Amino acid sequence: MLKRSFVRWVNQLSPVQLIFVFYFIAVLFATALLVLPVAHQDSADPAFIDIVFTAVSALSVTGLSTVTLPEVFSTTGITMLAVILQLGGVGVMAVGTFIWVIIGKKIGIRERRLIVADQNQTTFSGIVQLVKEILLVIVVIEFIGFLILGTYFLQYFPTVKEAYFQGFFGAISATTNGGFDITGQSLIPFKHDYFVQFINMLLIVFGAIGYPVLIELKAFLFSRRDPSDKSFKFTLFTKVTSLTFLALVFIGTVIILLLDSKDFFADKSWHETFFYALFQSVTTRSGGLSTLDVSQLTEPNQLFMSALMFIGGSPSSAGGGIRTTTFALAMLFIFTYARGKSRVRLFNREVYNDDLMKAVTVMLMAFIFVLGSTIIISIVEPFDLTKILFEVTSAFGTVGLSLGITGKLTMFSKIVLMILMFIGRVGILTFLLIFKDNKTTGNYRYPKEKIIIG
Repeated sequence: MLKRSFVRWVNQLSPVQLIFVFYFIAVLFATALLVLPVAHQDSADPAFIDIVFTAVSALSVTGLSTVTLPEVFSTTGITMLAVILQLGGVGVMAVGTFIWVIIGKKIGIRERRLIVADQNQTTFSGIVQLVKEILLVIVVIEFIGFLILGTYFLQYFPTVKEAYFQGFFGAISATTNGGFDITGQSLIPFKHDYFVQFINMLLIVFGAIGYPVLIELKAFLFSRRDPSDKSFKFTLFTKVTSLTFLALVFIGTVIILLLDSKDFFADKSWHETFFYALFQSVTTRSGGLSTLDVSQLTEPNQLFMSALMFIGGSPSSAGGGIRTTTFALAMLFIFTYARGKSRVRLFNREVYNDDLMKAVTVMLMAFIFVLGSTIIISIVEPFDLTKILFEVTSAFGTVGLSLGITGKLTMFSKIVLMILMFIGRVGILTFLLIFKDNKTTGNYRYPKEKIIIG
C-alpha cells in the first residue's frame, strides 16, 4: 500500500520536480559517503553540518568549504569527493542515462523529459545522443588533464602516486568547476608556475563554456577533415555563448588589473600581474580555484568579482549563476529598447520574445535571491557587507571563492548558502518551475489596460 502510494505520488510530479527529488537523494547519498569513518583522517572529527555543507558544495560543484579538505578527509574521502564532483558536474540525469544505457534499459518519454530538464535543453530530439557525447567529451578532457598535470607534478611531489593523485583530483575539480583543492591553499603554491595555471584555466573554460559548445566544436573540427562537408554551421547559442564568455574574461581581466594596479599589483612584474588578473577573471566564471588570497584585493575589486560570479558560467555547463546567455540577452534587450526598437537581432537571427522574457525574469529573480540572502545573513553575522555579498554571490554562482569567512558562519547562514548553491546549480528557471501549476486554465483572456511605468 505504501509502495503504491509512493509510486502514485512520483507519477504526479512534473519532470522538474522529479529532478529536485533526484538531486535531494544525491545529496543524501553524498552525505552518507562523506560521513563514513573511512572517509576521514584519524585525527579528524568534523561536525555533521560541515559534512552536509561539503556534500552540497561538491554536488553543486561550488567549492565553498567550512573545513580544510586534506586535514579532514582521507585519500578515500577525497576520492569519494571526486566522484561526487563528477556527478554534480555532468548532472545527475546524465550519469543516470549512462547507467541506463549500460544495463540496456530503454529510455522512454518520461526519462527523456527528465534529461531535458536536467540539461536545460528545449527539445527531445537527440537528447540521449547529446548525453553520451557530453560524457565522452568531459571524460576525454579530464583524462588528458590528469595525464598532463600528473606528469608535470612529478617535479613538485616526492612520489609518483602523490603527483598523479594531485593531477587526478585537480583535473576533475577544474573541469567540473568544483573549486576544491587538496593542497590546502588552492593554486597559490603555483602562483609563479604559468603552465599549471594555463592548464587549469583551459579545464575551467571547458567546464564552464557549455557542453553543447564543446560538442559543436568537436563536430566542426571533424567536418574540416572532410573537404566535401561544407554544410556545418555554428548555432546561435554557440555564437552568443562563446562571444559573451570570452568578452567577460577579457573585460574581467582588464578591470581586475586596473582596480588593483596601485595596490596588490603595484610591486608585481607585468607577467605576474597579467596572469593573476587573467586567472581571477577566468575562475569567476565558476572555477573557484585561485592563485592569490582574494582578501588582499581592494574592496572595489571584490565587489566587481562578486558581479562576475553573479553572472557565472554558460547554460548546460558545470557553471552556476544567471548564466552568460541570460546576461547577454538582458543587456541586449535594454540596449535595443533604449534605441526605440522592439526586436533583438543577433548574427542575422531574431531572438524570441519568450527568451528575452526568461532572461529578464532570471536576472530579476537572481538579484532578489542574492540581495535577500545578503540581508538575511548580515542580520545574524558580524562580518561587513562586502564579505557577505562575496560569499553569497560565490555560492549562487557555484564559484567557491571566499574572503575567509565560510568556516566562521553560523549553522543558519550555512543553510542559506547551501540553498543558494543548490539553486545556482540547477538554475533559476528550473527552480521556479517547481511551483508551476499543472492545471489547465480556461481558454479566455481579460481586457488589457495600460499601466504607467517609470
